[in-house]
Amino acid sequence: MTSAGDRLVATARLRDRARRQEQREAHYHEARVLLLIDRFTGAKKGLEGLTKLAKLDFLLRYPAMLDRLLAEDGIAWPDGAQPTSAERLSVESRMTRYKYGPWDHRYYSVLGSLAARGLIAYGGTDRAEFRITASGAVAAAMLAETDEWAVVAKRITFLKKHFNKSGTTLKTLIYDRLPDAVDRPWRTEI
Repeated sequence: MTSAGDRLVATARLRDRARRQEQREAHYHEARVLLLIDRFTGAKKGLEGLTKLAKLDFLLRYPAMLDRLLAEDGIAWPDGAQPTSAERLSVESRMTRYKYGPWDHRYYSVLGSLAARGLIAYGGTDRAEFRITASGAVAAAMLAETDEWAVVAKRITFLKKHFNKSGTTLKTLIYDRLPDAVDRPWRTEI
């Protein structure tokens, strides 16, 4: 038999393990979003809008969906950026169907964390704009050089080349050409 004290210790261990897992996931999402903002920040403007961020992130996280768009447009993946067979059949991290298509409830906390650490700044426009800071650019460059993130960085560069469109245009593209991603009730996983 286990005592009440043993149960409390076991519960505390489970909570601690869950917190560490949540922290690892948060760092993972922060790294990916940091790389996106870095690649889409230009000399005069940053990544404009939460909608654009979410749609680009969707294409990055769902390579099978991006694959379909590329095939329809006759665009080939660049060498070294192609998704593996396993990646084509799975999803790196699920998103939810929300008002304007794919969404992740973590964006607000991820962006807040990156801004609080001085890695990104909010633009001074009426719309949400996210700009990389000098220290964020250094962190993104270091991330992009690691084995774990090099392919993701290459894919983001590829997204910028072919999908650097407004958030509304990307939303329409996804609605029109990937209806199975949005033909579902709100708040359901894609």
